[in-house]
Amino acid sequence: MSLVMIFDALLIFSMLTLGWMSIFSLSLFRCIVFFVCLGLLAAIAWGQLGAFDVAIAEAAIGAGITGALLLAAWNRIRPVHTKVIEPSVTNAKTSQKDTGEHV
Repeated sequence: MSLVMIFDALLIFSMLTLGWMSIFSLSLFRCIVFFVCLGLLAAIAWGQLGAFDVAIAEAAIGAGITGALLLAAWNRIRPVHTKVIEPSVTNAKTSQKDTGEHV
């Protein structure tokens, strides 16, 4: 078994694993990261097959532009967590006079 066949088998296994993880991950951010990694591995696979123009297009479009658009969309839909201090709670940053303000 040559080194190229071992690399190809590892590439296939990695692509299948990343494809599965990008579909079934619970975190949307992780799904996007796994999808971008899958696109980069697909570009390497196209390079191994000798289709270098397709590999460059896959890296630019599949991983680059699509990944950036997915991350921008994720940034717009993720919930924003705000921390509000209750008036009864006091700490080093608040005193009894200014408990109604946010820190």
